[in-house]
Amino acid sequence: MQLWVGLGNPGPQYAMHRHNVGFMTVDTIAQVHSFGSAQKKFQGWVHDGRIGGQRIILLKPATFMNESGRAVGEALRFFKLEASALTVFHDELDLAPFKVKVKQGGGTAGHNGLRSIDKHLGPDFRRVRIGIGHPGHKERVTGHVLGNYAKSEQDDLISMLGAISAEAEWLTDGDDARFMSDVALRLAD
Repeated sequence: MQLWVGLGNPGPQYAMHRHNVGFMTVDTIAQVHSFGSAQKKFQGWVHDGRIGGQRIILLKPATFMNESGRAVGEALRFFKLEASALTVFHDELDLAPFKVKVKQGGGTAGHNGLRSIDKHLGPDFRRVRIGIGHPGHKERVTGHVLGNYAKSEQDDLISMLGAISAEAEWLTDGDDARFMSDVALRLAD
């Protein structure tokens, strides 16, 4: 069993923020892979399903970004899982828009959701970093991260979410390199 967490902020006013791309990702995975309806558990919303031969629990914390670690920690304890069973999908300023990279462990790069999870569990979990690009100037970062995707970005966003979902089985198998490669190939078409 694995726990996959999408980071974001709850509420319709945040739904299309770049910061909520983790929520968008787990919602798309749940839909593409026909997961069950969302249940309110672990201070968030949970979908339970299978990808390939693996049981996957998808979690969207309802704690707001800076307290995500509380919900993630509660779910891991309930299922008696180690941090090695955790994958976190989140926005990444330091990647070009719609680029997808996976890494194991590491720092938080100022991301409040990652910082909260790190505080509760330590840094040793897998991250699927979803590029939102940097606005160029430090003073414009907050507005960029908490801004909605532009209409001109919608097609690229939908393609990226579809590619991540279509290739998710590679993540269940632990083949991060193949996942990144196949997502990139889908997006190059």
